[in-house]
Amino acid sequence: MPLSDAPAIDPAQAATASAATASPAGADHEVAVQVRGLVKRYDGRAVVDGLDLVARRGAVTAVLGPNGAGKTTTIECCEGLRSPDGGTVRVLGHDPVSEARALRPRVGVMLQDGGLPTGVRALELLRHVAAMYAAPRPVDELAERLGLHGFARTTVRRLSGGQRQRVALAAAVVGRPDVVFLDEPSAGMDPQSRRAVWDLVRELRADGVAIVLTTHLMDEAADLADHVHVVDHGSVIASGSVRELTSGSGAGPGSIRVEATPDLDLTPLRAALPGSWVVGEGEAGVYTVTGDVDPAAVAAVTAWLAGQNVLARSVTTGSRTLEDVFLDLTGRHLR
Repeated sequence: MPLSDAPAIDPAQAATASAATASPAGADHEVAVQVRGLVKRYDGRAVVDGLDLVARRGAVTAVLGPNGAGKTTTIECCEGLRSPDGGTVRVLGHDPVSEARALRPRVGVMLQDGGLPTGVRALELLRHVAAMYAAPRPVDELAERLGLHGFARTTVRRLSGGQRQRVALAAAVVGRPDVVFLDEPSAGMDPQSRRAVWDLVRELRADGVAIVLTTHLMDEAADLADHVHVVDHGSVIASGSVRELTSGSGAGPGSIRVEATPDLDLTPLRAALPGSWVVGEGEAGVYTVTGDVDPAAVAAVTAWLAGQNVLARSVTTGSRTLEDVFLDLTGRHLR
């Protein structure tokens, strides 16, 4: 949908937008979104407190955080829906609040609740949004891509949650934006719809679009994101690629999982591994060995099995997941 709730532009305005929306002189043209020292307060309490983040063109930037961490408020400031109390926000070199008109043709927004008028039919809505732009994507092609034709004549209020999400995503990208903000883009979707959404996001990235993604689905972030910012208590507490966060020096250990005979003696295995390793049997016959996994550790596990004359049903190694890192950074208690 168009950026913020200001009146939408007509096609004639959009046709002349390129001259009016040129990035300010000296801007870093690889940086699409830059947030520096962002502060936002509600009732005197800082829900965003000195937050910094960057999102680049041709990349998916995931902003992750538990409920109440400040990520939604941060993204709303980037979208021009809220005014910061401190710091700076720039989208394509522009202030999203004071220069919203310049950004409107170039930014797509998919809100978590859809933000769609509920009385209009799905495909009619998409055609209306497309008409606001000078060179929109072909509506029927986009509708086919996201499976909208099956409920094209159904009003938005009668759509399922996943169907609404698909309509909202289509509305966010139909104008060929340079930057798109996606809030929980695949929430409520079945696996087929999710895959279609992920494929479209990858295509947008390949076309040079900057995608800022907020999600609670760690597999979605791990699969799509080029860069991840983890937000908690109003600030960014960790940043990096998925690989950096899950395998860097601060990411924690990996694990070896063994399925074998239940109730094996773990004492020889514990003696063969350094003291930092954690060895245990969870469910019967399933053993987890946690530490800095390397070939020597795997050899120690297989030697332990051989020493007890046991042939394992399976021995698998695994690295830390993004969800593991997220929980370690933000805690495991409910908010």
